Parts: sequence; structure tokens; C-alpha cells
Amino acid sequence: MALRLDSRDGAGQRCPMFDIRPVAYVIGLLVATLGATMFLPMLVDIAEGRGEWHVFLQTGLVTVLAGGLVSLSCANAVRERLSIQQTFLLTVGVWAVLPLFGGMPFIWGATEASFTDAYFEAMSGLTTTGSTVFVGLDTLPKGLLLWRGILQWLGGIGIIVVAMVFLPELRVGGMQVFRSEAFETMGKILPRATEIASSISTIYVALTLACAVAYIFCGMNPFDASVHALTTISTGGFANYDASFATFSGPAEYVASFFMVAAALPFVRYVQMLNGHHTALWRDSQVLVFFATIGTLVVVMAVTLVSIFPHHPEQAVREALFNITSIISGTGYASVDYMGWGSFIITMFFFIGLIGGCAGSTACSVKIFRYQILFASIRVQLRRIRAPHGVFIPRFQGRPVDDETMSSVLAFFAFFVVSLGVLSVGLGMTGLDFTTSISGAATALANVGPGLGDIIGPAGNFATINDTAKWMLAFAMLTGRLEVMIVFTLFTMRFWRG
Repeated sequence: MALRLDSRDGAGQRCPMFDIRPVAYVIGLLVATLGATMFLPMLVDIAEGRGEWHVFLQTGLVTVLAGGLVSLSCANAVRERLSIQQTFLLTVGVWAVLPLFGGMPFIWGATEASFTDAYFEAMSGLTTTGSTVFVGLDTLPKGLLLWRGILQWLGGIGIIVVAMVFLPELRVGGMQVFRSEAFETMGKILPRATEIASSISTIYVALTLACAVAYIFCGMNPFDASVHALTTISTGGFANYDASFATFSGPAEYVASFFMVAAALPFVRYVQMLNGHHTALWRDSQVLVFFATIGTLVVVMAVTLVSIFPHHPEQAVREALFNITSIISGTGYASVDYMGWGSFIITMFFFIGLIGGCAGSTACSVKIFRYQILFASIRVQLRRIRAPHGVFIPRFQGRPVDDETMSSVLAFFAFFVVSLGVLSVGLGMTGLDFTTSISGAATALANVGPGLGDIIGPAGNFATINDTAKWMLAFAMLTGRLEVMIVFTLFTMRFWRG
């Protein structure tokens, strides 16, 4: 018997919506895959000898079994083509369901987290946000630390696939401008997702291994190097220590900066370079603007640090480069408590977090290309004011931007700003102060990680935030990671009517 969602049209007739079994099949398959990865931290716990290995054995078996049963029960409904409703539901469902299982080791393990804290931590991991509710990371079993890294690493490669397959197809937030670059297999969502995942997996793994090796050369032990490589390439920012990246100073900060930038660049360009188009990366205007933005911000901040604080020039450049790269890419590492750097730099960090990296990368937030399209539109409007009878067309990557894409980008900005305001007010209503509310809303929607202030700033975490606020922030992480409008679309009656 097919499981379908139905509604009624204006005449009261029943209208079949869509069969949700293909959606459940894919989600179940991904849940089972997530469960299989739990056996890796189990092996690490066995090697460490702390007796925590049974946690991952139990949660792994439960997760594999649950996901496998769902997939098997829905396997007869698998389709290459998904309807637009199924695609929306699948995109949101994956990121909403996986944290339920990804958080189980935190509940049964040494952290003994509540369901709220476990879901928050897992959502933060899979969305590569990097906000944490755990303290005492220095003493946690290595299996749990590795699991946090694995969650972010899986979330990183997952969001690349979503950005290159689902978002262009759904025409969300202007992402349709990249449809011609997304390994075209028109309409066949699942084969395209498999193809892209296969294409980028080699690059993703290679970058992770290179990052781990570089960290080892900088003095990290193999375990720390491995976990931090997972969270660097995913631009996630989970660290193994309460002090975040401040535990490692000097050359490791340069290594982290390099790989955070590499992960924030469009992965489709890496694929093209491997296929012989050696200049593909440098001909992408996103990449050039991204580098120019980082360079300008680093110079401004380094000069400020040298002028106001007793910073050696090299230290100023290193700390500015690392922390700016961390925030703009959405990684969220912190090497210093920059809350002591003054209001000018703190304000800079707030707005830097709302920039983001390139589309089709593991980076998050608004993304560089949307600002490019927005500014192109502004330039056109200014030229039309000066020459009302002229014909001016905004362009991106040398191509005209159609009205649909422009409207989609403007709608994204509107949704983002409104969501930021509503969430800030909501967090304030739970009792949080102004700085914590607005920076918490921004860091969750932009998937950056640390906020501002004494509570959730670079020297704090989200442990003392009340449960209501944590659920609001978890929802904001999901919303921000999926480009805001996808989640809200599910709450409209028109969507369910087809």
C-alpha cells in the first residue's frame, strides 16, 4: 500500500500529493550510513582502553538497524526523478532526522547529555556550525571527540552535494545561476547526487589527508591532527579542547587558514581543474572577490592590532588572518579571545560572519556570489537613474542575470534579515541579553559557531543557554544551512497542495 500525502482542492476533491517512500528510502539509507561510521570511534575507544566503546557499538547497531529497515520497506518506490515537493522534503528531512541519531552517543556516552543538548550538538555538527554545549572537552574520551569531527566532516560533504544538486534545481536564493555547472543530468536528482558525491569525494578526502599531515608537521599529535583536519575541511570548527585553536599557535594557524580558504572555494572548480581546465578556479569571479575580501580585512585588522595593542607585526597578521578566515568561512575556530580587541574589531567580526565563502563549498552564511549579484543590481539601478532611457543588464560571471534569479537573491536577503530579527527577539524573550540574543541569532543562521559576549563568545559556549533558546538556535542552524527559504517553504499551504 503506497504511503501518500493528500489534500483537497478548491472543489473539495482529494488531490494526491506525492509518495513519500522515495524520500524515506534515501533518509533511511543515510541514517544507516551514519550508523556505520559510528564503528570508527568505537575502535578508537577500544584502543584508548577507557571502556566507552560499547556506547558506539550500541548506538551504531540501533542506527544501522533503524535506517536499514526504513530503506528496505521503501525500496520498491525508488525513483530517479523526484517531484519538487519530494525534493524539498528530502532536503529538509535529511538534516532534521540525522541529528536525532547522531546525538545518541552524547546521551549514552561520557557527556550524559540531555536530549536537547545532544540534538543541539549533533545539529551543530552536521550543519558545520560549530557551536557547542559541552565543557571539559580536554578530558572527554577520544571516541566522542572523533565522533564530533566525523559529524562535521559528513555534514561538509553533504552540503556540497545539496548546493550543487538540490539548491539549483529548487531555484533557491539565486542558486539556479549554477545549474549549468552542476554535472547536468536534468531532472534525475538521485543519479546526479551520486555522480557529484563520487566526483568530489576524492578531492574532499585528499584535502583532509593533506591537512592532517600538515598539522602533524606543525607539532600536533596524530589524533588531534586527524580530528582538526576533519573539522577544518568541513569548515565546522569543533575542536578537541575548551580553548579551541588557542592550544595550537604559530605555524598551525597558517596551515588552518590555508585549508579553511581551500574548503571555502567552489569544489566544482577543483573537479574542472582535475579534468584539464587548469585555470577554472582563477577565472571564477567568486574566488577573486573572496580573496580580495579576506586580504582587505586582514590588512585593516592587522594594522588596527599593531596600532592599538602591543602586537608584533607577524603576530598581528597571523591572528588577523586566522580569525578572519575562521569567521568568514564559517569554521568558527578561535585562537584568541577577540572580545578584548575593542568594539571596532568586535563589530567587524559580527559583519564578517554574515559574508560567507563561495557557493558549492563547505562554507556557509550568505555567500559571496549573492553580494556580487546584489551589487550588480545596485550598479544597474544607479546607471538607470542617470540614463533613464538606457538599457542596462546586471551580470554575474560575464552572463546576464535574469529577473527570476535577481528576485530569488533579493528574496533570500529579505528572508535572512527578517529571520535574524525575529530570532533575535525570540531569544531575548527567553531571558538572554541583547548581545547574546543578536549574536546568537546571527551565528546560528550563518552557521559560524561562536557568538559575541561573555556567554557565547570565543571564550564561552552554549552550555548555560536555556533549553528553549537551544531549540530555537537548532532550528536556526537547520534553516541557515539550507539557505533559509527551503525550510519555510514546508510551512506554506501551497507547497502541500502541489
